[in-house]
Amino acid sequence: MSTIIIYTVVSLCAIGVASAVVLYLVARKFRVEEAPRIDQVEALLPGANCGGCGKPGCRGLAEAIVKANSLEGLACPAGGETTMPSIAAALGLEAGARVPRVAVVRCGGNRERRPRLNRYDGYPSCAAEHALHRGESACAFGCLGLGDCERACAFGAIRVDASSGLPVVKEEACAACDACAKACPRGVIELRDKGIKSRRVFVSCINRDRGAAARAACGAACIGCGKCAKDCTFEAITVENNLAYIDPRKCRLCRKCVSSCPTGAILEVNFPPRKTELPKFEFET
Repeated sequence: MSTIIIYTVVSLCAIGVASAVVLYLVARKFRVEEAPRIDQVEALLPGANCGGCGKPGCRGLAEAIVKANSLEGLACPAGGETTMPSIAAALGLEAGARVPRVAVVRCGGNRERRPRLNRYDGYPSCAAEHALHRGESACAFGCLGLGDCERACAFGAIRVDASSGLPVVKEEACAACDACAKACPRGVIELRDKGIKSRRVFVSCINRDRGAAARAACGAACIGCGKCAKDCTFEAITVENNLAYIDPRKCRLCRKCVSSCPTGAILEVNFPPRKTELPKFEFET
């Protein structure tokens, strides 16, 4: 009986060892060298580790690309127009077209248009002031101007202007990484398509108060009157919660809405100067 048990144990051990050897040889033959591919992809990334891709740094994005063996849903905002095509070429994949984007500041309430009613003396951070204080003006939606967005930007593409108290985006330096938008506790900053010739039209306000209250808080506030939506022939503008919003995918940059806005809350960016009509003269015959 003991001999049978010994033979059984030895046989099972032999089968186990043989199976392990076979599995090892198969794994060696068909293994995919992921580490060198990850290193290769990481080397093609900018190394900013800004988190704009939604992954924990450039290494995390490289690992996700190699693991997925596809670029669908994966992109490096900080890498510009050449990074993803370079990665696609290196891995033999296809890179889809990426629409260039840029950060825009949706607040026109500078110090002249949004008078200061009180003073915040706490820790100089937008997040801290937003949590503890309504703000120094009557607008509870607008920019607080303490520079959380500026500190979050790894590319020096946004700064708070000393005279206006509002962030200013340096378009050519913006990587559309979304770090500034995430750092803003009030959601004032938004990523939008750059547009044809970098031309954009957008509502520079996020105030959702009713018209009179919004206008009293800020001279540049959207009052939700709906004139812009009525004038838009492309149905690119919607008005919800007393606030107008322009869909960049539908907007055809006709700029009718800019002229129809009674408060100047709609901005036009990078357009040539409008032509002024010449005075008409009547001549006696």
